[in-house]
Amino acid sequence: MSDATFETFLVSGLLVLIAAVAFLAWAAWRWVDRERDMEKRAMTGVGYELRHNVKRMMSELAGLADGTVSRDIDLVPVVHPQLDALLSRPNEADRMGLTTIRGLYNEMSAHKQSLRLTLAEHADFGAPANLAADAVIDSLAALYLWEEHKGCSPEDARSTRSWDVRDWMKAHNFRADTLPGMHLRDQVVERLRRNGMTLTPKPLTYTASEYFAKQYDRKADPNAPFWKRKPKPLPVAEVEAQPDAAPELTPEPAPEPVPELAPEPTQVVSPEPVETADTAPTPPTMPEPAADPDVAPIEAADPIAPAPDSAPSSKPSTSGTA
Repeated sequence: MSDATFETFLVSGLLVLIAAVAFLAWAAWRWVDRERDMEKRAMTGVGYELRHNVKRMMSELAGLADGTVSRDIDLVPVVHPQLDALLSRPNEADRMGLTTIRGLYNEMSAHKQSLRLTLAEHADFGAPANLAADAVIDSLAALYLWEEHKGCSPEDARSTRSWDVRDWMKAHNFRADTLPGMHLRDQVVERLRRNGMTLTPKPLTYTASEYFAKQYDRKADPNAPFWKRKPKPLPVAEVEAQPDAAPELTPEPAPEPVPELAPEPTQVVSPEPVETADTAPTPPTMPEPAADPDVAPIEAADPIAPAPDSAPSSKPSTSGTA
């Protein structure tokens, strides 16, 4: 074999080997991709199967309410072949969501059997019907999580607006008045929120009229509901004092008659003599005249000096003539 022939043979073999490896890789990829598509279709079938069973049970409950369903044979047993097939082989689906759906199927089947037994005995089916309606609400919440959030738990689901849940129910023809006595869409939203899913906006705490009537008031009562204004004190009307009613006069009982007794003899006691002392009468005291403030007091006169002796003097008097 020449060198040229050997090189041609070697290159051809390498090309064939590369083509074979590429074909095997494409076949393996195609098989994996097909399995993935089949798994997605199977999970979609599980959601469709659950929606079909829930709608059937809702129609049966509505029939029980309006009287169109009155026999036990009118209630069809719950079957779920898609779910059983998906659980029978290993797959990459979320087992938590599948287990939740399987448990809801068991719950609906048990409630339907209870309703069948009640109808067969012609007994009151009010309590079993309420339990079945509660199971329907749980099933709708699980179906929404399965189709819109890939079957994750309510706590792990992303934050969603509550109107998205309502729009999803409208798109799948779940009417709000399907179950008598309740608003179905509100019940599903409330059940999702109660199970731990974050739904916005949060529940309203007051009506629209209360919200728009809110006013800022720095003197508002912080303990009042919704920070309302303090109510103004009402004027206290003065109540006139009414005169007391005249007391009723109760007649006093008549005194009992006292028997008359004979008068006792009285002794006359003579008064004792009183001794009186002889006292001289005291003359009346004359009042002193009031002193005149403008008149000066009169000084007492000096005592009159005694007159000189009137006897003739012993000295002879001298005269001018002898």
